[in-house]
Amino acid sequence: MNGFLISPSARTGARGGASSCCRTSAIQPRRDFLKLASLVSAGAFVGPVAAAGNTEVAIFAGGCFWCMEKPYDVLPGVKSTTSGYCGGNEQNPTYRAVGSGKTGHAESMRVEYDPSQVSYEQLLDVFWHNIDPTTVNKEFCDTGKQYRTAIFYMNEEQKVAALASKKRYEESKVFGKKIVTEISPAKTFWEAEDYHQDYYRKNPQLYAFYRANCGRDRYLESIWGESGSSFSITDIPSAVKQRLSKPNSD
Repeated sequence: MNGFLISPSARTGARGGASSCCRTSAIQPRRDFLKLASLVSAGAFVGPVAAAGNTEVAIFAGGCFWCMEKPYDVLPGVKSTTSGYCGGNEQNPTYRAVGSGKTGHAESMRVEYDPSQVSYEQLLDVFWHNIDPTTVNKEFCDTGKQYRTAIFYMNEEQKVAALASKKRYEESKVFGKKIVTEISPAKTFWEAEDYHQDYYRKNPQLYAFYRANCGRDRYLESIWGESGSSFSITDIPSAVKQRLSKPNSD
């Protein structure tokens, strides 16, 4: 999600550089977007917080984390979503540091959910329905290790489920190419700066502009869209809901 320039403060970094998240050939205006979205201070980081009560945690990396939040927010049983950084070793990474590609982190989404209402397998289906799992260190217009796709499992049960899910989608050949998505144990999850949280709600027009210009929606429509469906490139979750129970139908 680079291309934005953010006023430096506590943990605020610039979204600039050649491998920026949310950078496209048509995205020069993104440098002005952050000014329109407001120059906000950054949020505090957190490590992997244990979920309370009947709540479990899942962590996914699907490229630009702005685009991975809504698909989970609309899913019944999901209690909260948090944009952040996972998969690296540097402590307390900032957006600027992660954007350099040198920390090893991937932009990630931490999902807290009630397993009695939604299963981890369903969360995996939402993940596959919102990414291109066939590109290495790249998602749509964003390039760099920080934009790789990954499933960071929290325990052995999640690992088994993730591997089985990946195999199922590979065998379905729905993506037409080899799936290269990383499946590895979760490291510390660091919460991203405040201006990244709930971005699609706070800045709906800028969010829609980015999605349209980065190519994510066109790709997802080419894979999952079908005549007569309620699929809309401005509302990816509608397609996800249709497919949750039949991921191999294409």
